[in-house]
Amino acid sequence: MSDYFKRVQAKTRTQFWINNVTEEEAHLAIENGAVGCTQNPSYGYKMLVHPTQSGRSMEILRQVLKEESDDDMAAVAFQREMVSKIAAIFREVYDKTNGEYGYVSIQGTPFDESYDTIMRLAHYNREAGDNIMIKIPATDDGIKAIEQCVSEGIPVNCTEVMSMAQVIDVLDAYDRGVERAGGKAPVAYISHISGIFDEFLTKKAKSEGIEISSEALFLASKAMAQKVRHYMDMRSTKMRLINGGARGLHHFTEWVGCDVSNTINWLGTADKLIEADLPVIERFNDPVALDIIDELVNKMEDFRKAYFTGALKSEEYHDFGPVELFCSSFRGHWKKELEIIKEERNR
Repeated sequence: MSDYFKRVQAKTRTQFWINNVTEEEAHLAIENGAVGCTQNPSYGYKMLVHPTQSGRSMEILRQVLKEESDDDMAAVAFQREMVSKIAAIFREVYDKTNGEYGYVSIQGTPFDESYDTIMRLAHYNREAGDNIMIKIPATDDGIKAIEQCVSEGIPVNCTEVMSMAQVIDVLDAYDRGVERAGGKAPVAYISHISGIFDEFLTKKAKSEGIEISSEALFLASKAMAQKVRHYMDMRSTKMRLINGGARGLHHFTEWVGCDVSNTINWLGTADKLIEADLPVIERFNDPVALDIIDELVNKMEDFRKAYFTGALKSEEYHDFGPVELFCSSFRGHWKKELEIIKEERNR
C-alpha cells in the first residue's frame, strides 16, 4: 500500500478526509492519514443496502424502531447511531490532536432545514460525542443556525456552498457567533462542493446545447475554489476550507497545494489514488487563465451567479441549481430510507 496521502500532507497544506465510510473503511482511511470524515443524509440508506453492511445496519435500525415511534425521527436516530460508530473510530485522531482534528460531521433531515429543526437536531446529534461536527446547509435559515451554533461553541461544517455570496454570508455569521461567544471559536469549516458544481455545469451545458470548451468545464470549480480560498485568506478567518463532492480523481489532485481538507469516498477515489501512488505535485495555485473565466462567465449564467459576490441573494441559496442538484440525492435516499422504515414497521 502506498503512502500517497501521507506524502501529500507532509509536503503541502492539503489534508485528506474521507466521506460516507463503513467502519472498515474508516480504519483504512486513518491508516492512510485521514484526519476527518464527512457523512451526509444519504449515509443511512447506503448502509442499509450496502453489500457487506446491510445485515448489521438493519439490526441497528430495528432496535431504533423499538424506541422511536415517529418514522422521521427514527431516520434521524438511525443516522446518529450509525455516524456515532464512525466518530468512535475517529476519536483517536481527535484525542491525539487535542480536538483540532478527528471530527465526523452529521446533517439533519434534508426535508426540513428550518432554523428550529436545524438547531433541535444539532443539539440532539451532538449528544453522540465530542468529535461530532454539525453539518449545516448555507441557506437562509442555515446561516442563522451557523451563527447560533458557533456562539454556543458547537463545531460546524457549513455545507452546500456553491457561490461566493454564500461564502461571505457564512464568514459573517461565523464572526458574529464568535463575537457573541466572547471571542471563543469552535472548529468550523466551509464546504465548497466543487464536484457537484462541475457536474451541474456539465449537465446544463449538454441539456441546453451550450457550446463551451471542455477545459472550461474541467476548471470551473477550481476557478471558484481559488477565489474562495483567496477571500478566506484576505479575511484572515479561522474558518477552514473543505473541498467536497468529488466526481473524479482530479477533484483531489488539482487541489493539492491548497490549504484545504479534501473529502473523498474510499471506493473509487481514495483507493484509486493509493493504487496510482502519484508524485506530489502542487497544482492548485496554477492560475486559471482569464480567457477560461471569461468563457464561463459569458456562457454559463450559473457560474456567473456563483463567481461574483453580489450575484445571489440569501433567499435564493436553497433553490440555486447546483445546490438543488446536490440536495436531490440526499432527499431521494432519505425518502427510500423512510420506505424501508415503513416496511419494517409493517412486518
